[in-house]
Amino acid sequence: MTDESQPGASGKGSKRVPAIFFRTEAGREPVRDWLKSLPLREDRKRVGEDIKTVEFGWPMGMPVCRALGRGLYEVRSNLVGNRVARVLFYVDRKNRMVLLHGFIKKTQKTPDEDLELARRNKSKHERGIQ
Repeated sequence: MTDESQPGASGKGSKRVPAIFFRTEAGREPVRDWLKSLPLREDRKRVGEDIKTVEFGWPMGMPVCRALGRGLYEVRSNLVGNRVARVLFYVDRKNRMVLLHGFIKKTQKTPDEDLELARRNKSKHERGIQ
């Protein structure tokens, strides 16, 4: 994952869509905060590796990535103890993977409140808040 100020790598093996964290008006980065809150280092590493897989392999599909509609996608991570994590993102006009929202999935269907939060963050980012 890159900071917005870092230029993308060029040449062979470069990121096709470098990941950046959505930043709120208050300067918070919800996905970075969520990742740091995961209790197991192994979980943080797994999610990071899955994000990296999408960065280098975009566009891609199942089992790592899935389109959710209206420009939203999810990175799908299987964690220790049969837990499932999702990081919702979109690809912006600068061809960056903007990480909007992360959560541990507790039901088969992605909860509407998680989708709505990601959509609101996407809208804020598109309006230039970041």
